[in-house]
Order: sequence, then C-alpha cells, then structure tokens
Amino acid sequence: MNTIQDQTQNLSGVTLVLGGTGKTGRRIAAALQSKGVPTRIGSRSATPAFDWHHEAGWDACLQDVEAVYINYAPDLAMPGATDAIQALVDRANHHGVKRLVLLSGRGEAEAQACERIVQESGVAWTIVRASWFNQNFSEGAFLEMVMAGQITLPAGDIPEPFVDVDDIAEVAVAALTEPGHAGEVYEVTGPRLMTFADIAAELSQATGREITYISVPHDAFVAGVKESGAPKEVVWMLDYLFNTVLDGRNAHLTDGIQRALGRPPKGFAEYAKAVAATGLWREVALTVS
Repeated sequence: MNTIQDQTQNLSGVTLVLGGTGKTGRRIAAALQSKGVPTRIGSRSATPAFDWHHEAGWDACLQDVEAVYINYAPDLAMPGATDAIQALVDRANHHGVKRLVLLSGRGEAEAQACERIVQESGVAWTIVRASWFNQNFSEGAFLEMVMAGQITLPAGDIPEPFVDVDDIAEVAVAALTEPGHAGEVYEVTGPRLMTFADIAAELSQATGREITYISVPHDAFVAGVKESGAPKEVVWMLDYLFNTVLDGRNAHLTDGIQRALGRPPKGFAEYAKAVAATGLWREVALTVS
C-alpha cells in the first residue's frame, strides 16, 4: 500500500458531495449519511451554497472537508470545465482536502483532461469513468420519450454498455470511505452492450407497453431539441454526445465495478423491472395519453 493510501484510511472530517441533489450525488450523500459520515451537500440550493460559476463561495463549502466527490454539471466535456476543475483542486489543496473522487465520462478527451488535473493534484484520487446511465430513461433526458412510447434519437445501431447509477454511487462511496482505492481509474459499464432498439425492447417487456426506437438524422434531432426550448447547455451536450461520443468508441465492456466492489454490475433488465414496479412509467403513460 502506498503512502497516499495510508494517509486516507481514517478520514473523520466532512465529505463534500458536489452535485449532491443529482442522480449520483443524492445516492452517494444518502449512503454516506447512513454510514454516519459527516456529509455536506454541494448544490446551489444548499447552505452554504455551491455554484460552479461562483468561486467566491467555495471556501465556505470546503471548510473542514477531508474528501470531495466531484460531479461537474452538466458534463466535463463542456467548455470551461478544465478551468473549473483546476480551480476547485487548488482550493481543495488550500483547505487540506485528503481525498478526491471524480465522476468522468468514457471516450471524452475533454473529460480525460480533467482527470489529469485531479491525478496531478497531490491529493489521493480515484476516477470513476462511466458509460451512459440506465437512469436517463427514468430520471433524465429520455424519460419523456419513454412516456410517449417512442425513443427518437440519432443513435443508429451503435451499442453502448449502459451502467446503473446505483452501481456508480456504490463505487464512489467505497472510494470515499475505504482504503485501497487511491490511484485507481474505475471505468464502469453495465454487463451488456445494448443498442437503443435493445433498450426499447427491454422497456416494452418491463412495462407491458409497446415502446419503439426510431433512429432520426442528427441535425433534425438537434433542431428539434432547440425548438423544444431546452437550455443551450442541454442542446450542446446532446449534440456532442450523439455526434462525437456515440460512434462505437465505447462499444466494449469493462471490469471497473467488479474490481471496485467485488461483484458484477447490475443489468438493464433488472433496472427496468425495478422502475416499472414503482409505477412511474405507468403513471406517466396515463398522464400523456
């Protein structure tokens, strides 16, 4: 075990969860709190508030903090992300933070540039490099499409190993609270490569409704997102993901969850059955019909 790992075994201070109200952050914060770990939520609605665009407020958030989960919104590929991550790392060092866990994205050169900033920080670090989330279909950008029964995206038949956010959160919590994860890059995927047509079929099976996948031209999709009134950063992100990242570069499975947790990742079918059992998609379907 190296020196950095030795220094992070017995952290007793506050853990700051940036993006603490988001998909991964709220799960991580809840798990930390259940373990009795002093936890501070990093969000614009928290007290003290954390805002990536208001660096002057970061010192209050970092006071007495020993570990930080970094989730940059909306994505590390966004212009300006490297500057923000560098500034945060500098402030974390100033406050004596001992452990950093960064949520990153697979196949994104810009995200890997942010990873290097964390890796060169001099602080114990762990990278959690994730594929696309299962929960995008129940908590994110694709929910309304599932509601409407048509997943209309410019994805062709490119497969992606969708990963469950619960798995991501569990890996992050382990990295924040346990020894042995410093210096690790955990590239996390689900157990199966799936096209969006495969996703639609699994959702149909889980919900008992017909949900279809329709592949559309990229430019027409982006134009439709703009016309819907989506925020410009959402338009940019979807344009980037479908035009750059979803080109087959990530069409392979990895063992990050197995290495971090000692178990295989959850599958999409398991996720879909669990969400369907809550009635979410049924209730939503009735609302939009």
